[in-house]
Amino acid sequence: MSNFSYQPSSMDSSVAPVMINDGQKETRLVSTKQKSSRGGWNAAIFVIFVEMAERFAYYGLAGNLITYLTNELHEPLTTAAKNVNTWIGVSTLFPILGAFIADSYLGRFNTIIISSVIFLLGTVLLTLSVSVFPLHLRKAMSFLALYILSVGEGGHKPCVQTFAADQFDEVTPEEKKEKSSFFNWWYLGIVAAATSASLVVIYVQDNIGWTEGFGIPIGVIAVALAIFLLGIKKYRKEGPMGSPFTGVAQVFVAAARKWRVDETRHGRGVYYGVPSEGQPNTWIFARTDQFRFLDKAMIIDNIDISSKTRNPWRLCSLNQVEEVKLVLRLIPIWFSCIMFTVVQAQLHTFYIKQGSTMIRSIGHFHIPPGSLQALVGITILFAVPFYDQVFVPIARKFTGHPSGITVLQRIGVGLFLSILNMVVSALVEAKRVSIAKEYNLMDNPKATIPMTVWWLLPQYVICGLSDAFAVVGLQELFYDQMPEALRSMGAAAYISVVGVGSFIGNAIISVVQAISSRSGDKWLGNNLNRAHLDYYYWVLAGLSALSLCVYVCIAMRFVYKKVEEVEKTNGGRWVIMSTTNGEF
Repeated sequence: MSNFSYQPSSMDSSVAPVMINDGQKETRLVSTKQKSSRGGWNAAIFVIFVEMAERFAYYGLAGNLITYLTNELHEPLTTAAKNVNTWIGVSTLFPILGAFIADSYLGRFNTIIISSVIFLLGTVLLTLSVSVFPLHLRKAMSFLALYILSVGEGGHKPCVQTFAADQFDEVTPEEKKEKSSFFNWWYLGIVAAATSASLVVIYVQDNIGWTEGFGIPIGVIAVALAIFLLGIKKYRKEGPMGSPFTGVAQVFVAAARKWRVDETRHGRGVYYGVPSEGQPNTWIFARTDQFRFLDKAMIIDNIDISSKTRNPWRLCSLNQVEEVKLVLRLIPIWFSCIMFTVVQAQLHTFYIKQGSTMIRSIGHFHIPPGSLQALVGITILFAVPFYDQVFVPIARKFTGHPSGITVLQRIGVGLFLSILNMVVSALVEAKRVSIAKEYNLMDNPKATIPMTVWWLLPQYVICGLSDAFAVVGLQELFYDQMPEALRSMGAAAYISVVGVGSFIGNAIISVVQAISSRSGDKWLGNNLNRAHLDYYYWVLAGLSALSLCVYVCIAMRFVYKKVEEVEKTNGGRWVIMSTTNGEF
């Protein structure tokens, strides 16, 4: 088999082939999927069911975990908050390992099956820990079960969304349009499951018992796994593609080995890889100007010409180099979104403890504090369809963009709303403390403050709106802008932002506690009436504002991926036919 180096002519945009013998198959061209009767919404709907069940179980456990730790295991508030953040952090970092295993060895479909079984076993063990094991073993067994759940989450989370999105063909215009809308409706399904868990599972935990509350997700997961297997003949499945990091390493090594090579003086062209056998045209990535030091990896020099076979550690294709650039461009975006997840983490910790001190009665019905998280889900259930069906068509008329606004603009709106969320939360908390002081309840932390819980409604609604913008945007960005071989890793990357944000949140809590304790008045004590939770929220607002400024600077310089269609003419030359912007 021979590979070609395409040298674009500045006059006719055609490319003339330079033969290089290659002893191995080139796999880095942009794939062109064949039309198949499999896939589409008929297949994706089965995947959505298993994801909704997993989210139902996860939020049924995570949503009220701080109450379980403080009331049942009798942990101090700050310790419980750190334990919740740590568990969420580990659960969202494990997907990096799960994505690597899926892409390299098992494939996404097999990984979903195995991880779902592990998740089911963890749920069973957690239920047994509160119903069978004696009190002196309960804490140890509970944490063991939680981290088994983390392992299952690690395999499930990076694969299931990517596997569902894979059911839509990127080349077919109809399915490409469906995929653009898919991320909105995918997230809507997740939110519906999480909201149901907040209303049903948490209510059962608070009013009936923890055994029943932890036991409900077992049946839900088992049924969803059976439904997922029913659709096995409808799925488009791709096997493992080998280690995704090998190609990345090859680009860096090849660029380093040619650091003295100058393209104009020493180069014999650019190596574009192998065109698809038997096809008149193929797609390649457009060459970009960022990270130009990596371009040396695809420059053909005299050593490459004289070699009998291509050395992949010395010469890489244009597509391979551009894929590495795609990954590098996403890293700054990833870092600039960490503070957003720190803010969102308050939903599972201090928001719940705030609500537990306020009037939560509607007639004779008593709202569990953990169920207030359903307000976020309800907000998203209205916001996402409104965004997809109303906002996008209106914005499209002004911007001309197919999605109304770019995905980076969408994320930016979410980051701004998270700042507003902390400002509102700080003001409401200051009001709550002032009422506690007015009624002489400062030293009675278990007393109910004569203030309705609906004062918290604005911060929950803003939290939901920021989620609808930023989280869906991150999902789409880290799927679309990732190389195909790294898409599971891309899903793991955006999920890991939550994990790192949880650990950063722990660090901020520790720093705030250490500094505030010097004045003898801790901001985050067990007695929220004497604490200064509002000061903590102002700190998060300030850090989030700085983070947004960094994000805007990065986003303004971000380059979306572009692909070019090249066609072979009768004369054997390759001509660039069209360029497609990868921005959605």
